[in-house]
Amino acid sequence: MSGQLFARVATGPDHPKWTAAVTRPSPLYQRPHDVRGPFWRDYNRIIHCRAYRRLKHKTQVFFAAQNDHLCTRIEHVNHVAAVSETIATELGLNVVLARAIAVGHDLGHAPFGHDGEQVLSRLLADHGGDRFWHERNSLWFADRIETLEDPEGWARNLCLTYAVRDGMICHCGEVEHEYLVPRDEVLDLYQIPAAGGTPPFTWEGCVVRLADKLAYLGRDLEDARLLGILDQGQERQLQVILAEATGTPPLGVSNTAILHELILDLCRQSRPEHGLRWSDRHRELLHRLQAFSEEHIYNHERLEYYRGYAALVLESLFDLLIRQYDGAGTAARVDQARARFPQLMGVFAAWLVQYAGTDDQEKERQRWANPRVYRLDQVGEYGRCVVHFLSGMTDAFALKTFAEVTTF
Repeated sequence: MSGQLFARVATGPDHPKWTAAVTRPSPLYQRPHDVRGPFWRDYNRIIHCRAYRRLKHKTQVFFAAQNDHLCTRIEHVNHVAAVSETIATELGLNVVLARAIAVGHDLGHAPFGHDGEQVLSRLLADHGGDRFWHERNSLWFADRIETLEDPEGWARNLCLTYAVRDGMICHCGEVEHEYLVPRDEVLDLYQIPAAGGTPPFTWEGCVVRLADKLAYLGRDLEDARLLGILDQGQERQLQVILAEATGTPPLGVSNTAILHELILDLCRQSRPEHGLRWSDRHRELLHRLQAFSEEHIYNHERLEYYRGYAALVLESLFDLLIRQYDGAGTAARVDQARARFPQLMGVFAAWLVQYAGTDDQEKERQRWANPRVYRLDQVGEYGRCVVHFLSGMTDAFALKTFAEVTTF
């Protein structure tokens, strides 16, 4: 094993990137005798925000609200945290930083998994906006949407450190790498053009990026087996794939077996001089598991029906909300629509108060101190506001409001 070979490059007070890594968008209040460091505070702020709590009702891959044993988005981020902490501990990196990035990396994920993300991306593009991608939306939610009360009771944005915010937007685990090393530049994170193309700023961010891939591949396979998606021939194919990578007879396939082999190999092969990497054999294992999942899980016929369902729900809600646009009169139209759709329009009206500044007195009464982030003088900006609002919904709330809209 590589032991603590990465300790000298861990993100700590003696590291040359430390000052940039702990910089916040604005100063965060201090409590007397606080024993937490900056990344520990970030971790606490993330797990106490509403977007994190809503992840328990957001789909990972399989939509099955009545099945208590399928992975949800909140389980996924905690799986990523567990894998990241294991790797960071073995390599000698900053475990708390890795944990904070991991639990926050999907704060802005859409309802209905990646299928919901694709729907929102299409809706945003159709209304003059940029492509929606959840990595950037996670950063947006952390920076502009999510709030916590300060000691005086005012709701203010999370104000996370640069290292955590960077790890969130650079976490895409779907891009294959021969090796991964952090970049040196301190970038404007909102200038990053697409998911997966920019390496993280820290080694810990790199660990989370690889852990994301490990966590979803293993658990998606486990859930597919639980649901009976895979037949006996496909089960045997999985056993052979794992056996050929490990050089041991096939003894069955489990999330634990997959993670164990890949984590150990990553820790053995990685060095600061040549990056985080797997051996050729284990990189091939990852590639084959990804290809297997694409063929037999992500493109399964039952998920095709689900995609249509998710699109119907999100497109219908978007259409109803976008129809309320009336420039400066939008808030009044939304308020009028509350008589017909009290749940959807009631929550959206509050969203407009807090983030579009439609009622300063009400915002003051609610003690919302976050800055305004949407202007209603352009329909394109309003479309972005609606997409972000929908992205924050849980599957359950999207279905609840869809039922409200479609039921007489």
